[in-house]
Amino acid sequence: MRGIAVSRVLVIGYGNPSRRDDGVGHYVVKALRRRSGEVVDVLSFHQLVPELAERVADYDLVIFVDAHTNAYGEGLEIRPLRPDQGPSALSHHVRPEMVLAMAKALYGGEPRAFVFSIRGYDFGFGTELSEGTRKHADMAIERILEMVRNRGHGQGDRLSM
Repeated sequence: MRGIAVSRVLVIGYGNPSRRDDGVGHYVVKALRRRSGEVVDVLSFHQLVPELAERVADYDLVIFVDAHTNAYGEGLEIRPLRPDQGPSALSHHVRPEMVLAMAKALYGGEPRAFVFSIRGYDFGFGTELSEGTRKHADMAIERILEMVRNRGHGQGDRLSM
């Protein structure tokens, strides 16, 4: 893809692809793999794990993509992330901020980071996304490609769509 300026970009999609909209992170990652070629590195996981810290530390820009259940009231919530090793509500749950904190503390990596949280409407069993989630996922893909072209700049503190 021409015009892409950042060479060290990682997009991590996570969630359960067998629970319909919870798999939106995987959908975004697959689309980015097709559209960006080798410009953007992508990974998919069911959940974030501490072992990601070493990988994340090597990048300039890291974007996490996951589903939310109306936590933000919008279809697409984009927020910048900062390292934070604070506790999680669940003992075995790793948040993106925790991965960033481990990347900084253990490997000296401090990438710019964002979370793209996409509204999920249907979390039943299945692999297809709902129409609303797919629409916002496609918007997220365009925004991610735009961020890559702009070297991760131009994104304010929070953006809802």
